[in-house]
Amino acid sequence: MLARLAHVVARHRWPIIGAWLVLTLFGGFAAGQVSKRWFQSFSIPGKSAYEANQRTLERFGAGVRPPTVVVFHTAGDVTRSDAILAAAQRAEKANPGSLSASYFSTGSLAYVSKDRHTTFVEIHPAGLAKFDTKSGAEATQKAAAAGLPAGTAVHVTGHDPLEEASTHGSSGGPSVLLEAMVGGIGALIILLFVFGTLPAVLMPIVVAVASILNTFTLVWALTYLTDVSIIVQFLIALVGLGVAIDYALLMIFRFRDELREGEDVETALVETMTHAGRSVIVSGSTVAVGLLSLIILPLPFIRSMGIGGMLIPAVSVLAAITLLPAMLAVLGARINSVRLLPKRLVDRGHPEDGMWGRWARFVNRRPAWVALVGIAVVAVLAGIGTQLNPNESQLKNFPGSGDAIVGRDALAAAGISPGVMKPFEILVEHGGNAQAIADKVARVDGVSGAAAPATWHRGSDSIVEAFPSIDGAAPHIQSTIDRVNKALDGTDGTLGGVAAADRDFVHAVYGNFPYVLAFVLILTLILLARAFRSIVLPFKAAILNLASLGAAFGIVVFIFQEGHGSGLWNITATGAITAWIPLMIFAFLFGLSMDYEVFMLTRMREAYDETGSTERAIELGLARTGKLVTSAALILMFAFLVLSSSPGFEIKEFAIGLAAGIIFDATVIRALLVPALMRLLGNANWWMPHWTRRALFIRQRERAPEVVATENV
Repeated sequence: MLARLAHVVARHRWPIIGAWLVLTLFGGFAAGQVSKRWFQSFSIPGKSAYEANQRTLERFGAGVRPPTVVVFHTAGDVTRSDAILAAAQRAEKANPGSLSASYFSTGSLAYVSKDRHTTFVEIHPAGLAKFDTKSGAEATQKAAAAGLPAGTAVHVTGHDPLEEASTHGSSGGPSVLLEAMVGGIGALIILLFVFGTLPAVLMPIVVAVASILNTFTLVWALTYLTDVSIIVQFLIALVGLGVAIDYALLMIFRFRDELREGEDVETALVETMTHAGRSVIVSGSTVAVGLLSLIILPLPFIRSMGIGGMLIPAVSVLAAITLLPAMLAVLGARINSVRLLPKRLVDRGHPEDGMWGRWARFVNRRPAWVALVGIAVVAVLAGIGTQLNPNESQLKNFPGSGDAIVGRDALAAAGISPGVMKPFEILVEHGGNAQAIADKVARVDGVSGAAAPATWHRGSDSIVEAFPSIDGAAPHIQSTIDRVNKALDGTDGTLGGVAAADRDFVHAVYGNFPYVLAFVLILTLILLARAFRSIVLPFKAAILNLASLGAAFGIVVFIFQEGHGSGLWNITATGAITAWIPLMIFAFLFGLSMDYEVFMLTRMREAYDETGSTERAIELGLARTGKLVTSAALILMFAFLVLSSSPGFEIKEFAIGLAAGIIFDATVIRALLVPALMRLLGNANWWMPHWTRRALFIRQRERAPEVVATENV
C-alpha cells in the first residue's frame, strides 16, 4: 500500500504540495481563532468536594478559589485595634463580590494568634479559577495599608499570591509562538550538523510548520464539540515540532541512503515509503495510543488533552507520508545540494563504518557488561523515582520573593497554621445549623478552629469555614479530611474547599491509572507485535519503556522534589511533584520514547530478514539509526528546554521531566540496553508462534532460511 502511495505522490507531487500549502495557511488563521476558545478551568465531576464547591459558587458567587489571606501584625492586641478593623474592611472592598471572614466579622479567635499580636482576614475571590486569573494581591495590600498607623504591618499572602510570587508576577511567560520559534531555531542548528545541506535542513521545518498549523485547525473544530484545555496549545507547538521533525528525519535519512546506494529518485522514494514510512505510521500510532489513554480518566480537562494531543502525531504522520514525499519527489538528488558544512563533517558514507558502527560491534563483543552498566543506571534513578509524591507542593515550599512570601512567614512566626491558606469550606444546606456544625468540626482532631460567619448565608444555605492544623497538601491531610467527613455524617454539611478538591483530583487520577497503563500496554504490544513479527521484542520494548519512565521520574524527584540542582531554575525543593505532571510525562514520554524503539527495531528487523544474523542485525540497525535517534532526541530535548523557560515551577517540572527523560531514553536505553539485551537474547528475539500470527493477521513474508527455522520454533 505504501509503495502505491509513493507512486501516487510522485505523480501528483505539485497538487499535493499545493493542497498542504492552502491548508497550512488556513491553519494560521485557525490558530488565531482557537486562542479565544481555550478552556481554562479544572473540573472533577461526581466528586463530593468538587460538587460542593460548584454549588457554593452557584449560590454565593465564590468559594471555588483558594482565599487571599491578609495578615496584620502589631505590638498590641489586634482584637482591640480599630485601625486594623478599618483596614480589613478596605481590603474586603478591594475585592468586590468576594466572601470575607475575620475575627471582626465572626468574633472567633480562630482568626487570631495565641499572643493576639497577629490576625488574618480570609477573602474568597468571586468567580471561577482560570489559568490567567490574577489574585489582586497588590491592590488588596495597598487598600489595607492606606492609613494604618506606624508599627502595624500588613501583608497579603495565600495560594494564588504565592503562586504569582513563584512566577515573578508573570501570568503566562513567553507566548506559544515565541517558544515555537525558539524551538525551531534550535532544531535548525541541530539539523545543520545532521544533514549539512540547505534543502535537507529546511524540509523537516516545513513539515513541522504544516503539522502544527493543521493540528490547530482540527483542535479549533474540536472546541465546538468539547472543552479543550489551554495546555493543549503548548503541546501542539512543542511536541508537534519535535514529533514532526522526528518523522521527517527518519524519512530523509532513508531517502538519502537509497540515493547513495545508486537508486533513481522514484525507486528511492518507494523504498523510503515502504520502510521508513511504515516506521512512521507505527511510531505515530504508539504516540497516539499513549495520549488517547488519557480519555480513561474521569477528568474532562485531561480527556481534552488526550484527544487534542492525539491529533498531533496523527497530523504529523499524514504530513510525513504525503507532503514530505511530494517535496522529495520534486527535489530528488538536489536534496544534497547547497552544502552548508564540509561533507566530511556530516556524511561519512556507510554508517556502519562510523562511530555508531564501532559502538555496535563493541556491544556485540561485551553485551553482558554493557547491559549491567545500563541496568545499574536505570536501577538507581528508578529507585529514586519510587519516592515520587504526586501532590501539590506545600505552600511553605513555593519559591519566590515579595510580599506574599513575607506574609506566609509572618503567619508561621505567629504560630498560625498554614491550613488557613487552604481552608475547608463546609456547605450547609436545607436550613442546617451552621454554628452547631462549626462547633462539631472544631473538635475534630487535626482542625485548629472553625467558624460560621454571620454574613455567609444565602436563603437556607450557609458556609462554615474550618482551618486544618497542617497544610492542605501535607502528607496527613487525607486523615484529617476523613475525620471531618465522618463528623459531618448525619448533618446537612458537605465538605468542600480547595484542599478537599485537590485530594479528589489525586484520587480520580491515580485511582484510575492502572486502567490507563493496561490500555497503553495492550494496544502497544499489539501494534509492535504486528510491526516486528515477534512476541519477545514488544515485551522487551514495553519493559524498557517503563524502566525509562521510572528513571525520568527519578530525575524529576531528584532535581525538584528533593531540590538537588533546582537552584538552576531559582527554586528550592518542592517536596512533591504536582499531581498532573507524572501523568502527562507518562502519556507523552511513553509514546515519544517508543518512537526511537520503533526506528531502531525496524532497521534491525529488516537487517535480520536480509542476513538471518542477530549480531549483524544489531550492528546494522544501531549503526544506521544511532545518529537519527540522537539527533531526534536532541531536537525534542531542546523544545522542552525552551518550555522550561516559562515562569512557574510546575511547568519547569513538566518540561525538564520530558527533556531529561527523552535524552536518557535515547542514550542509556537505546544505546546500551536495547542492543545489549538483544545480543544476549540472540535468536529468541524473533520468536513468534504461528497462532499469534493468525490472531494478528500477519501475512507470511519471504525470509532468510535461518529466520524461517527460528520463527517456526
